[in-house]
Amino acid sequence: MRTPAPDAVDEITLDADGIPLSGLIAHARSGPPRAVVVSVHGGGMRAGYFDSRVRPGLSLLDLGAGLGYTVLAIDRAGYGSSASPLPRGQTLMQQSSTLHAALASFADTHDTGAGLFLVAHSNGGKLALAAAADARGDALLGLDISGLGSRLAVRTDQLPGQNGHGDWRRHWGPLRLYPPDAFRQGRHLISPVPELEAQEGPLWPRMYPHIARRVRIPVRFTFAEQEQWWRFDDEALEALRRPLAAPRTVIDLQPDAGHNLSLGWAARTYHLKALGFLEDCLLARDAAPPERRARPLSGAVRVP
Repeated sequence: MRTPAPDAVDEITLDADGIPLSGLIAHARSGPPRAVVVSVHGGGMRAGYFDSRVRPGLSLLDLGAGLGYTVLAIDRAGYGSSASPLPRGQTLMQQSSTLHAALASFADTHDTGAGLFLVAHSNGGKLALAAAADARGDALLGLDISGLGSRLAVRTDQLPGQNGHGDWRRHWGPLRLYPPDAFRQGRHLISPVPELEAQEGPLWPRMYPHIARRVRIPVRFTFAEQEQWWRFDDEALEALRRPLAAPRTVIDLQPDAGHNLSLGWAARTYHLKALGFLEDCLLARDAAPPERRARPLSGAVRVP
C-alpha cells in the first residue's frame, strides 16, 4: 500500500460488491487513526463537497486528518464512478446496502481505529440514517447530519430532481455566508440527481419514522440558521426526535450559515462540532462500566 503524503487528499475507489464507488481520502497524519470519519454528500453534489479549498481550514478532510482521523468522502451510488453502471441510481435501501459493502471492503484493507463515524449532508443524511437502521449499523460509532429534517418547508414539487436542482437560493441562503470562490468551486461539484433518488425525495417525511425507530446509535442534527428546505421550529424538532431509538440525540442550530454548511464560512465551526460529537461518542464508550462498553452511550437531548 502506498504511503500518502502527510497533507495529501487522494482519490480512492471502493469495491461495493462489484459497484465502484469513487471518493476522496485523507489519512490521519499523526500515526494510526483514532477512527474513520466517513462523509456522505447531498443530492446533486459530489464527495468534494467536504473538501472546500477556497479558504484555509474549511475542508473536513484536511481538518480531520490533522486531528488524527482518517477521513473518507464517498460519492454515493449513482454519482462519480458508479454513475455509468447505475444510470438510474439506487433507492435509499439499495444505497444503504451498497454503502455497507463499500465500508466493509475499506475496512478489509485499512486501519479503522475505533471504528466508523458518519458525517452526512442533506440527502446523504437520509442514507446515513438508513445505514444506521440496518442491522450492520449498530457497529457505527454515531451519525452527524446537517441540512436534513423530517418536515419539509417547501412543496414537494419544489424539491430538486432530475429536471433541476430546485431554487438555488434555498441551497445557499444569503451569499454573504460564503467565501466568493465557493460558487466557482460549487459548479465543479454539481452532478445530476439520479432518477430513483429524485423519485423518492418527496416520500422522506413518510419514510423517516420507520427508519428512525431502528437507529440505535448516537445522532446529532444541525440546522443552519438560514436553512430553507426543512422546518426546524419546535413542533418539527419534536417530530424529528420522537421516533428515534437512538440512545442520545442532539439537535443544534448553526448561526451565520446556509444549507450548504460545508461550503460556507461556517464550515470549520461546524466540522469542529461534528468531530467534537465523535469525541463524545468515543469518550462515552471508553468511560462506560465494563458490562456496558459494547452498548451505545446514553445522554440528554439539547434543542436550540
